[in-house]
Amino acid sequence: MRVKDNPSRNSHKNEDSHDCPGSPRHRKVSARWVRDEACRPLVDEAPVFYPTAEEFRDTLGYIASIRPIAEAYGICRIVPPPLWTPPCPLKDEKIWGHTRFSTRVQQVDLLQNREPMRKKLHRKRKRRRQYFSRPRRRARPETESNGACGGDKEDKFGFQSGSDFTLQEFQRFAEEFKELYFGVKDKSPEDKKWLPSVDDIEGEYWRIIEQPTDEVEVYYGADLETGMLGSGFPKEPSLSKDSKVNEYVNSGWNLNNLSRLSGSVLSFEECNISGVLVPWLYIGMCFSSFCWHVEDHHLYSLNYLHWGDSKVWYGVPGIHASSLEKAMKKHLPDLFEEQPDLLNELVTQLSPSVVKSEGVPVYRAVQNSGEFVITFPKAYHSGFNCGFNCAEAVNVAPVDWLQHGISAVELYSMQCHKTSISHDKLLFAAADVAVRSLWEISVLKKENQDNLRWKSVCGKDGKLTQAVKTRVYYEEKRIEHLPAVTRIQKMEKDFDLDTERECFSCFYDLHQSAVCCNCNSDKFACLKHANLICSCKPDNRLVLLRYTIDELNTLVNALEESFDALQVWLSKNHSNPQLKNEYVEEIRTSFSVEPVNFGSVVYGKLWCNKDAIFPKGYKSRVKFFNICNPEIESSYTSEIVDGGLLGPLFKVSLEENPDESFVNASANECWAMVLQRINEQVATQRCLVKPLNSINGLQMFGFLSPSIVTAIEALDPHHKCTEYWKNKLPVVKKSSSNSGDNLLVGEKKSWATGSDEGEIADSFEAADELLIVENGNSLSDEEIQIVFRRMLKKANLEEMEVVNRILCRGSTSPLWRVAVETLTEEIKRTQK
Repeated sequence: MRVKDNPSRNSHKNEDSHDCPGSPRHRKVSARWVRDEACRPLVDEAPVFYPTAEEFRDTLGYIASIRPIAEAYGICRIVPPPLWTPPCPLKDEKIWGHTRFSTRVQQVDLLQNREPMRKKLHRKRKRRRQYFSRPRRRARPETESNGACGGDKEDKFGFQSGSDFTLQEFQRFAEEFKELYFGVKDKSPEDKKWLPSVDDIEGEYWRIIEQPTDEVEVYYGADLETGMLGSGFPKEPSLSKDSKVNEYVNSGWNLNNLSRLSGSVLSFEECNISGVLVPWLYIGMCFSSFCWHVEDHHLYSLNYLHWGDSKVWYGVPGIHASSLEKAMKKHLPDLFEEQPDLLNELVTQLSPSVVKSEGVPVYRAVQNSGEFVITFPKAYHSGFNCGFNCAEAVNVAPVDWLQHGISAVELYSMQCHKTSISHDKLLFAAADVAVRSLWEISVLKKENQDNLRWKSVCGKDGKLTQAVKTRVYYEEKRIEHLPAVTRIQKMEKDFDLDTERECFSCFYDLHQSAVCCNCNSDKFACLKHANLICSCKPDNRLVLLRYTIDELNTLVNALEESFDALQVWLSKNHSNPQLKNEYVEEIRTSFSVEPVNFGSVVYGKLWCNKDAIFPKGYKSRVKFFNICNPEIESSYTSEIVDGGLLGPLFKVSLEENPDESFVNASANECWAMVLQRINEQVATQRCLVKPLNSINGLQMFGFLSPSIVTAIEALDPHHKCTEYWKNKLPVVKKSSSNSGDNLLVGEKKSWATGSDEGEIADSFEAADELLIVENGNSLSDEEIQIVFRRMLKKANLEEMEVVNRILCRGSTSPLWRVAVETLTEEIKRTQK
């Protein structure tokens, strides 16, 4: 299916305007079947699938299940369960006998064998047999040129406008044509029940294409908007509450529903794009054709044959698309030289036999009434109708299409080909829903069919994750190639809300990024063509980004199920108040503090209290709501500076804007100032974040984190911070051992054993065990000093500095872990 720029194509015309004496409708059918010269191509059959009623309930799920087999053929056929027989509203008499539709005249004998238009503008068609002559009309291209990169559309071969028909009139015309062409009317009464088989019609069709002897023109009611003629599927619930009809109204296989099913990224498209999200009808007659093409944006398509004679399909797998293009250019060089974008026009056939001879795999499917045909991304397909029939088709985009869609928009940019959908808008909308789904599952513990479906395409190797990674790669490379003086700023959210923006040069969609210049506020370029937008200096231009590269990388990490990245992305981008509030409630009590520098202990009354030791130069980092925009999270630096006689001063700074800082003699009061500022912004900006009532400053600095506490305690081995240690020393128990009153190592406090960093805790337990002497006594401070001095006598200055650095960095440092593991291994080796 193709999107047309001219909406009046299907409007009702005065029937007489196209019913001149030379039109196919008023002309005697004089061409005849040449049975002995049949050119039926011998190609392999595409697979056919027969879903059970249970399998058929999940439309996208079933398509996904057959994709690993079917995609290798480019096309496949699906035969619904026997009981799935949707009623067709088009057979209602009000439509059948009274509603008219437009047609096109197809010159079947010229679909492959024709001269370039510029060479034959004033020539007559030459045939071995010519039964009639008629006025020649300028051929109208089936699709309009895309402008900047196209040629003169007046010189393009295409399909002329034909007569308007009702379905009843078209059936009569189509059946009479077929009977006359195949000589059914000339047969004796007893033979008149004979009708040509699909193989007979196929052989004759390709003879007309490859070895034409007569002019053969037919009508085709193609690309008919269902909004005008109506859909072949029921769209409104039955007034009689017929549950069977209502079942078809809501079915995922009803093509009016397919594109917007959950799991199809087209569901994020806001517009009802005709032919992409809104199905098109195809009213065919014998030999009416659909020529080699791929779907717009390399989408999937699903075609259902409501009733009538069979439709014959040919498909080439998407991975061989370029081979098909090369074969066509090789065998039709003059046509492609004149019109390089010929395949975009859907007016050219090439026999599957010829395609196959070039080593390109081609597969065939014969679609019967009541059956579906699927075409897969970038799979070229073509075919023809065997007689009067009615089909309906629409596009769909499961998540695995996204990678193909990226390739399509890059190709369109190279070809200066207009897009019909915003790929970036769909991609980022899908990614956002996936992130929300991961949050619901992992944090809110809510599982349903939808969020589990999205989870299945996430993770490091998920199809959605891979598509976003590819898009980020292109974006990053193009930003790197911009001049160093280029100014970059965030794009307004409504940049393309009312008007879809596209590059002035290549029509690339600008949803994610755009370049503009002060000299012309209405002109935009993509990143690739930033240097072409005007002749101004680069520093006069502005690059607008919806998401920065850092934000896009956060999105990738979120899709890979990083908890921190999920938090950051949701806080910046989520717009659902209910989920936002659930999200806020969850993260209020969950802060991940990262130590930056443990500093050094100062012995003095103000440098510790019963809750914590406050080392001078200590620094940590934590993510919290931004004081300027509480709907996003940002990093804060918490540090302790020397205030002289005032003792330690606690300072909190917003990393992205260090001028935004808060200083106080109390850690709690310092973070309370941050909280007050955030709540003021919540009230002013009417944010979705609920105001927070309180905050624990010690927690935000990291002084309640077990691993950080342990590392700081290690800086005071002699317990000189007395106020702290007298409240933290473990209870000493007397041993019941007969060996005497030996002191045992005290039990760990709950604040230490509660660490979620189990491996680090294990390392400390192992270290504690090393400090127990064989008789069961724990080592005193003096004994520890003796052991260390004995060990360090063998070390040089550099080695002692390494040990000092390891001990000072504490348990969160990888060096600490390596040291403990190495020491443990050496003890075990020595014991052997």
